[in-house]
Amino acid sequence: MSESRKPGEEYVVIRHRPGYRLRRTLILLAFSITAAVVGYAAGMAQGGFRFSVAEESRDRLEEQVEQLREQNREASQQLVNLDRGRTIDAEALNQARRTIVELETQIASLKADLTFYKNIMAPSETSKGLQVDRLNMQQERQDDTYGFKLVLTQIGDNKSYISGVVAVNVIGMRNEEKEVIALRDLSDDIDDLGVRFRYRYFQDIEGLLRLPDGFEPLEVQVVARAEGNKSSRAERTFDWDELTEN
Repeated sequence: MSESRKPGEEYVVIRHRPGYRLRRTLILLAFSITAAVVGYAAGMAQGGFRFSVAEESRDRLEEQVEQLREQNREASQQLVNLDRGRTIDAEALNQARRTIVELETQIASLKADLTFYKNIMAPSETSKGLQVDRLNMQQERQDDTYGFKLVLTQIGDNKSYISGVVAVNVIGMRNEEKEVIALRDLSDDIDDLGVRFRYRYFQDIEGLLRLPDGFEPLEVQVVARAEGNKSSRAERTFDWDELTEN
């Protein structure tokens, strides 16, 4: 059956190709998948490079941190050694100072003893016979208790003994009045007003004394008397503050 053609109308002839559109769609899909795979691979390659660079940076930083830690440990140990060395040096210095003080004290004591014996064996013309050499006073733990040591000597003639008695009195104030107290009344080690002595070179008289309440000591008076053919008298007064200042 034929159709009539109108004037001015044109016909276009299109070639019929079965499956062309399907093939084109498949090609575009394949190209897209390929491009995606290539892009993913490139991205992975670039990302892997960045990851390895980060790992290297991390390793370097960890190494630097470990080096700093080691330096810190060494510095800390050096500081400990220096502190320990300073402590040891300070202890050694203090020990040396204590030793020096002890040696100086011993030297002073030896010099005093040497002078003491020299005076006994080779006296001067003005000091011969019975002498009150010295009195030492040392405060005990109780404030009102003192240890005492009185030394009597015989200067010059030591071939024979000298004997006699010595009296010790503590002079002070109580209730605003002057008071003299015998050593016998202050010490349980002394029984008599006059302490007997007998010696050739020297004799020590030692003991403890306790001051009564309200008594303020000022001086200690020592009076020694020799009897027989060496009859003589020696007297000496000691300031209490000077005796107890140590």
